[in-house]
Amino acid sequence: MSIYKGILDHIARYVKLSDNEIKEFISILKTTRVKKRQFIVQPGFVSEYRNYIVEGAVRVFYLDDSGKEHTIIIAIEDWFFTDFYSYLNRTPAEYYAEALEDSLILQMKYDDVEELCARIHSISEYFRLFTERSMAHSYKRTISNISKTSEERYWEYVNKYPQIANRVPQYVLASYLGISPESISRIRSRS
Repeated sequence: MSIYKGILDHIARYVKLSDNEIKEFISILKTTRVKKRQFIVQPGFVSEYRNYIVEGAVRVFYLDDSGKEHTIIIAIEDWFFTDFYSYLNRTPAEYYAEALEDSLILQMKYDDVEELCARIHSISEYFRLFTERSMAHSYKRTISNISKTSEERYWEYVNKYPQIANRVPQYVLASYLGISPESISRIRSRS
């Protein structure tokens, strides 16, 4: 049961599940180990799973037409990731999800989640509440990206997520913040 503790604690922040509902939820989870630099999602293939990180770190990114990487998610323990557009719409993914460290993830197939949500209101409510909060966070990030300087964005992120900023490669953090690794070096040298 300890492998499920994190995700069950996550759910408990939003809703209360009965023992039976917990058993049903656990029954749809697939435990997967991935190695550093391994891809979990790749463009051209439907993103079959909603992934929860038990241990490790993952980034979701896309390549623009010139081959430049743009990181859109940096996720560590207790975070979900996938190409959500692909996952929800059952269309080929446009993003990569790559392990930044050897990682242990719990995977939930789309059809299994949908079937469980149709039968168990509290699980449906959990995913609704979590999705709404994720959407609100995404809006805040968009506003930050268009209204703040690169230095302001860097310090905002480092102060909010020091456990991530000190753990992921500088080029990944730079890609996520929309600045160059050299800019991060300059910002750090001024502090």
